[in-house]
Amino acid sequence: MSKTKPSPAVTKKNKPVADIKKTAAGSSPLTAAAFTKRLYAIASAKEAVSTQRYFKSGEGQYGEGDIFIGVRMGQLFAIAKDFAAMPVAELEKLMESPVHEMRAGAVSIMDKAARNKKTPEHRRKEFFDLYMRRHDRINNWDLVDLGCLHMTGSYLYNKPRKILYKLARSKNMWERRTAIVSTCYFIRQGDLADTFAIAELLINDTEDLVHKATGWMLRFAGDKDQKKLLELLDKYAATMPRTLLRYSIEKFDKKKKAYYMGLKKQTPPLSHK
Repeated sequence: MSKTKPSPAVTKKNKPVADIKKTAAGSSPLTAAAFTKRLYAIASAKEAVSTQRYFKSGEGQYGEGDIFIGVRMGQLFAIAKDFAAMPVAELEKLMESPVHEMRAGAVSIMDKAARNKKTPEHRRKEFFDLYMRRHDRINNWDLVDLGCLHMTGSYLYNKPRKILYKLARSKNMWERRTAIVSTCYFIRQGDLADTFAIAELLINDTEDLVHKATGWMLRFAGDKDQKKLLELLDKYAATMPRTLLRYSIEKFDKKKKAYYMGLKKQTPPLSHK
């Protein structure tokens, strides 16, 4: 790992703001190198083995080849708070890292800042643009869910959302998951149209992790408008993947659950009166 050169000595009076930005702890510059150093200081080989197993990074699994150093997500998120003002150029360096926790750190920093109402619009745009431009570095469900539960959706809420439909048609499963999970913020605002529209595009997806995310968002949307969810289920329940269906109807009563699961066997239509 390359070491950063120390800054030239300057007086307190003429010290540039960009050079004196520190973390909340006041001990580290807001750089990818400093963040990396913090994580390696608490890394655990034992934890790395467990995490690699949890995120399915073995041969033939969806996270194949990913590298973990063994930092628990709770610890990572706590450190990310100290780097909330990290410049986007430094965030991109973290995104480029082969280590999963570094990429998760970058996404966590952006997520926390995006949730802060004091974060200016231009910085939110920088986060969104970086996340989309470097989506090639998003290679597991946690990086999607962390980035999209708030950051992408809140940014797009009052803007055109064509990008989500493009992602929904992508050959990359993580981009498709991003498309549907990004609608979570819309649902919270009572705006359900894109959730149902994108869910229809993904209704016959081939990946289990896309099925789960789609079912999750449909269930959430159904909390706001069950009639709309029932209409979609009446149309697709008999043919949609079982996992997607099961996640969608998780909050239904036993009778409704049995009915929709039974549609896989061509049960007669149920009246919703």
